[in-house]
Order: sequence, then C-alpha cells, then structure tokens
Amino acid sequence: MFNIDSHTPIPQLQNYLLEKEWITQEEHIQSAEKPGEGNMNVVLRIRTNTRSFILKQSRPYVQKYQQIAAPLERIEVERDFYETVKSSALNAHIPKILGYDAETFVMILEDLGHCEDMTSMYVKKSFSKRELEKLVFILGLIHKKKVPADFPKNLEMRHLNHQHIFVLPFLEDNGFQLDDVQPGLQELSKSYKTDTKLKTIIDSIGNQYLSEGHTLLHGDYYPGSWMTEGDNLYVIDPEFGFVGFAEFDLGVMVAHLILATHKPGYLDTVLEKYEGKADRRLVSQVAGIEIMRRLIGLAQLPLDRSIKEKEYLLQMAYKMILI
Repeated sequence: MFNIDSHTPIPQLQNYLLEKEWITQEEHIQSAEKPGEGNMNVVLRIRTNTRSFILKQSRPYVQKYQQIAAPLERIEVERDFYETVKSSALNAHIPKILGYDAETFVMILEDLGHCEDMTSMYVKKSFSKRELEKLVFILGLIHKKKVPADFPKNLEMRHLNHQHIFVLPFLEDNGFQLDDVQPGLQELSKSYKTDTKLKTIIDSIGNQYLSEGHTLLHGDYYPGSWMTEGDNLYVIDPEFGFVGFAEFDLGVMVAHLILATHKPGYLDTVLEKYEGKADRRLVSQVAGIEIMRRLIGLAQLPLDRSIKEKEYLLQMAYKMILI
C-alpha cells in the first residue's frame, strides 16, 4: 500500500495524485507539509501551482500512539459522516470531500486555510459565548440528520474508545505512569479506581456506548476537533462517528468546557441552547467520566493545572457521575 507522510518524495506524491486524477498534468506540487499535530491519522497540506488541499490517510494504528492498534476503515467512517451531514446549513462548517481512494485509505479534502484548533481554551481558561452557541447549534444539526440504514456501526473504533474512556483509566494496574505526567497524580487517582459504586455507573454507561442508538454522533466533540479561522468555525475528524445516544456528544463537550474553565454551570448552559432532547443526568454522567479519563487516563490534554486544581476537578466529576 502506498503510504504518505511528510517525508514522501514530491515526485511520488505527484505520480500518485496524477494516477488518481486528483490533479492535472499542468498542476505541479510545490510543497507538502503537516498542517498540524494530528492524533489519529497522517495529514498533509499539499500546495500546487494553482491551489492547496489536504491529504489524509489512516494507518493500522493511532498516529500519535503507534503502539495502539486502530482500524484502517475509520477513514471510511469519516467520509460517510461528511457525506451524511452535507446540507446548506452544515456545509459552511465541514470540509468538502474532493476524492477518496479505498485501496490506500486516502481521502483528499478541501483546505480550510490556516485554521487553529480550539485547544488554546485550556490555556486561556475561557470560551466565548458566540463560539459556544455556534458549536451547540452545529451539534444540534448533526444530531437531527437522518441516518442512512447502511451507516457504519464503527464497532472497532468504539471498542478502542470504550477501553480508553470507560475501562483503562479506572483499572488499578493499567500501566499508566501518572506521576510521569505530574507528581502526585497517581496517588490522587487511587480512590476512584477502587470505588465500586462509581465503577458500576461507568460500566453501565460504557455498555450503552457500545449499544445501538438512533442519533448520528460526531463521537469526539472536543476542542481538538473544533477549528477556527477568523469568524469561521469548523468541525473536523469524525472518525469516531456512530449512531448512538445524543448525551454522549453533549457530555464530552460539557466536560471540556469545564476542564478549561472549572465552571460546572456549562452543563446547564449547553442543554439550554441545545435544540433537541437530552437527559440531563446522563449528560452530567458522561461529562464526569470524560473529565476523569482526561485527568487520569492515557489521553492527556495540554492542561497546565496544579494537583490541587486537578483534585477539585476530579471531585467535581465524581459528583457529576453520582448525581
């Protein structure tokens, strides 16, 4: 299989793109560079003498954590998600698909420009009302889309995510060296890994995550999937998408707003603005689980917080789960 990365010689990329008829004979690649630090896939920005576009390829592992296996077919899920949500209202907030190669698991996408993801909110510890309203509005539109009967179940990706959200962070011996992240974090995590009542609730919601639902989900609705360029706001990377329960996307969103700002009131703020039905208790529980796993699991965030602040967030999350 032809693999692309930032070290692939430009002549090879040129030939590949010509073979797929994604560029013309008159179009010549001038540069190929990483547009940012992706977690799951290989991503390149290709500049030619006439335009720029994005090449994205899935590999049989997580690009950032290559010891973790991941299904190649996740890029098909991403393609199907973008095709499903296409509409006059959502097209302004998602990239356009320009081509797809099933043999090499490569997708070519519109270049959204020099966007920045919204992980800077963890540093700023703030979030604008306009951005919040737009993100909740976009999520509501996604959740309202009629899902094709053949939309992928995406079970392999869900099993991978299930392990890292609902299982591994709460195992006493999971191999994570939390004190390497921050001294004192390992000790702070112990009480949550031995709390039977907490783990029973987490197991139950984890089982619901693996069950069939009725709502199209983005599956990873957090600041790393939110991109801004000026006043424009885009949602990308739906490779975890599946048909499930709306409260999962909502809970993940709420969790990251709280992780950034330490303000639990975002739970009610998001639900007030969401144009759909959602169970407040379930959203709260998902949010609490997401907060915990981001603090004591493998998928750490660029979150510069003291141990005291993390203790406060974990205690808050605990109450949100046992609500």
